[in-house]
Amino acid sequence: MAARGSDLNLLGRFRSLIAQFVHRSATAQAMNEELRSHIQHRADDLERSGMTRAEAERRARIEFGGFEKFRAESHEAMGGNFLETLAQDVRLSLRVLRKSPGFALAAIATLALAIGANAVVFSVMNALIIRPLNVPHAQSLYGIWRTEVGSAYQSYPDYLDLRDRNRTLTGLAAFNAVTAGMDTGKDPSTAWVYETSGNYFDVLGLQPALGRLFHGSDEHGLNSAPYVVLSYAYWHAHFQDDRSVVGRVVRVNKHPFTIVGVAPEGFHGTLLFFNPDFFVPMAEHGVFGENNLNDRGDRFMFMTLGHVKPGVTVAQATDDLQSIAASLRKSYPKEDGALRLSLARPSLYGDYMGKPVRGFMTGLMLLAGLILLAACANLGGLFAARAADRSREVALRLALGSSRSRILRGLFTEALLLSLAGGTLGLLGSIAVLHGLSAWAPIPRFPIHLEVNPDTNVYLVALLLTLASGFLFGVVPVRQVLRTNPYEVVKAGSVARVGRRVTVRDVLLVVQIAICGVLVMSSMVAMRSLTRSMHANFGFETQNTMLVETDLSMGGYRGDRVPPMQKRILETLEAIPGVERVGLADTVPLEAGEPDSDVFADDGSDLTPSHVAAHPYMFKVSPEYLQAAGTPLLAGRQFTWADDKDAPPVAIVNAEFARMLFGAPAKAMGRSFRMPDGLRVQVVGIAEDGKYESLNESPHPAMFFPILQMPSTTTLLVVRSGRDPQQLTAAIRESVRGLDAALPLMIGTRESGLEALLFGPRMATITLGVLGMMGAMLSITGIFGMAAYSVSKRLRELGIRMALGAQRREVLETALGRALKLLGLGSAVGLVLGILASRVLAHIVYQATPRDPLVLGGVVLTMVLLGLVATWIPAQRALSVNPMILLREE
Repeated sequence: MAARGSDLNLLGRFRSLIAQFVHRSATAQAMNEELRSHIQHRADDLERSGMTRAEAERRARIEFGGFEKFRAESHEAMGGNFLETLAQDVRLSLRVLRKSPGFALAAIATLALAIGANAVVFSVMNALIIRPLNVPHAQSLYGIWRTEVGSAYQSYPDYLDLRDRNRTLTGLAAFNAVTAGMDTGKDPSTAWVYETSGNYFDVLGLQPALGRLFHGSDEHGLNSAPYVVLSYAYWHAHFQDDRSVVGRVVRVNKHPFTIVGVAPEGFHGTLLFFNPDFFVPMAEHGVFGENNLNDRGDRFMFMTLGHVKPGVTVAQATDDLQSIAASLRKSYPKEDGALRLSLARPSLYGDYMGKPVRGFMTGLMLLAGLILLAACANLGGLFAARAADRSREVALRLALGSSRSRILRGLFTEALLLSLAGGTLGLLGSIAVLHGLSAWAPIPRFPIHLEVNPDTNVYLVALLLTLASGFLFGVVPVRQVLRTNPYEVVKAGSVARVGRRVTVRDVLLVVQIAICGVLVMSSMVAMRSLTRSMHANFGFETQNTMLVETDLSMGGYRGDRVPPMQKRILETLEAIPGVERVGLADTVPLEAGEPDSDVFADDGSDLTPSHVAAHPYMFKVSPEYLQAAGTPLLAGRQFTWADDKDAPPVAIVNAEFARMLFGAPAKAMGRSFRMPDGLRVQVVGIAEDGKYESLNESPHPAMFFPILQMPSTTTLLVVRSGRDPQQLTAAIRESVRGLDAALPLMIGTRESGLEALLFGPRMATITLGVLGMMGAMLSITGIFGMAAYSVSKRLRELGIRMALGAQRREVLETALGRALKLLGLGSAVGLVLGILASRVLAHIVYQATPRDPLVLGGVVLTMVLLGLVATWIPAQRALSVNPMILLREE
């Protein structure tokens, strides 16, 4: 019955609309007949006075005035139909645009490029910064950030204290990304794993796509929860959506684990764009290395996240965490003596990634907005020129009784039609680009994947930019139409004059040239900086070097079994024909996340954080590692295999370390320093400074320890050889399999190992290069449009000048001087703004500086070439004027 009632209501509304339409049509017909009757009655009176019928009707129409004007005014006074009026405006605008297909296509293409670029940039910004993690109630989800060291990592004991003692979070989960060997019965492979607390999925409020998820109740101490939850993507790619996978036993680092479920589709973990293959409980931490969960000083273990309770502000939650931090500082002064805590969104985790990513994306969004502004300025200038060419048409319409508002409405309709067509085309193109970006895996070594597919936010922004663009360039000729005197125009024939005063078109052209200058400079700064970064002094050599990465814990090696296996691998690789040197380290410079440690002066007895002498990066290496890596030793000796656990602790430090602790590298040899546990270490060598974590870092202290004195299962082998990388890769893989066929390896060149580090600068360079090309194209069309318009309007003047003997230089100066002056002014403004804007690039591009002579020279040369290209055709037209033919035509 309810459905039937609803149908009757819809039918009633439909009948009402039909009745209104019929009534309005009948009223409009009656109004037209009434207006015509007035004309006919006046014609009858004039005919009776002696005029012919034709003359009487003509005279009556003249006396009556504009019939269409009165009809439109009467229609509006009676509440004219908005949709009908809009349809008329659209039809008229389409007819006008159809007469200028070149202008319409150029405008649509320009807007499509500009709006499409903005949609792509905003969609990436939306995915990185605006859009929350794909979990329920993501708005209240925060991670805990250690402000004193600028890190999101906590030790496990600190995590437990924060979880159990806070009063403002509904739950606190911990997680960390590690690598593991996954053996499903076929060839073992390296996989990326989230090692999480048992309450991880409960805190996030997730439901499984298949099977079940593990919970806090599954953990009953160490090694009590050998469970695996597969990510949806890993289940799809490696198990082909096999639903019987639940309950299957697989081996993780040679330990049996049971697959209990599959995570929901679309959930890619809680680290932005870093997607795990599967999840395991933290109770199995010993499977992935040493069981150091009880070490409060090991603060490089887990990141945390939890929901702020309803009604609790972020400031209140921060105060609660700070009170816990104060208590921990008192209770554990050695480990947490400087602990400071705050809350940060878990996706980018505070300033480590958040600040440079937000800075770069904001700058990129501003540059994309400048592209759109330049496009609007370009189209505004063309629109104004087009309105000037149509001045006689506008004047005739005004003289015949059309209102200025109706003419302006038609101009705005044309502008909105162009912007809607361009916006639609640009959005469709951006969707295709974004789908490609979402499926792109830029660094095969890492599970980097970012969903940037457009959502409601992107569509709304694209619509807003489309409407705003139409309004911006549509409003340019408004003043021109409002000041039009129809009688002067009809009498004079045209209002198009080329004067000396500054016009709106001049300002718009300067704006878009300045914008082009900013974009060209930004792209050249990024390109120059990327080139510089590729040839920077890293402190090691990248050519003829391979990286072989594994973790012996994946093969089940622990304790005393690790050093002999590492030495066997070294000896096996050294025996490969063509291999010159092989070195081993727990990590190498410019890899993801270098470990570091506090160090203290040798004469100090207080080993609390307030007395730290330096905070250097720490590497554990084998003998011959520095030679294999190509790191020069400035003084002292290399490590030997005699530097083992039974030998005195020794270290090789870099020059910056020696300067910070001992005043100068020459004073460091034979001196000692202390580690946080009180261990005294003697300096036996000084290595050259290098880059350790990022290309933008200032000189930073670093220290190298013998790996036999500080064993690690993490194994990175640096292999120096002149052999072909593909052949060498096959030989390395075969040699290691001969030792242990179940040990997974990742092999690549040292240059490919820098891909993650150079990903940001490369993307910045490519993106800014594309935006710079778009800005250059817009500037060329803008300068060309103004120059061509100026020449076309001054052809008669140019002909007279040439007839009077003007030289070619004088003709060019008259025809193009204004455009070239505006080009120079806009380029100068763009140069200054580009220098200021390039500071943003310093956060993401190595040594980004716009003061490089090559950059400044390149920008100036580019702007000159743009001017030459844009004015070439108008200049040829001006010089080809035949004054005799032109004056005869006049």
